[in-house]
Amino acid sequence: MEFQNNIPIYLQVIKDIKSRILSGEIHPGDKLPSSREMAVRYGVNPNTASRIYNEMERQGITFTKRGIGTFVTESDEDLAELRKTEVRKLTEKYVSDLTKLGLKGCEIRSEIKQYFLENECGEK
Repeated sequence: MEFQNNIPIYLQVIKDIKSRILSGEIHPGDKLPSSREMAVRYGVNPNTASRIYNEMERQGITFTKRGIGTFVTESDEDLAELRKTEVRKLTEKYVSDLTKLGLKGCEIRSEIKQYFLENECGEK
């Protein structure tokens, strides 16, 4: 993984893990690598790996079983909230970017509708 200089590394790793959970690559209840393994996998300091796990647990994404490891939450409610939050962030960025290009709300809706007509419905 290539890290961006302007965003803290631990946040970038958390984003990657969230993405892998939401895409189904990592499943609810899956055991995650130990902090040491996480540090090696992402090429980060072991303290950063610990911070990643602490933050994800604080957010309700993971839970720890003492002496066993860290696991992805099995809570449908927590996973639904994670998905909702991530979708909201992406939507806000998308709308903000299009607004900066001078588009108004109705134009953005029209572009989205046209996109789906062309790409999902097979119409052009």
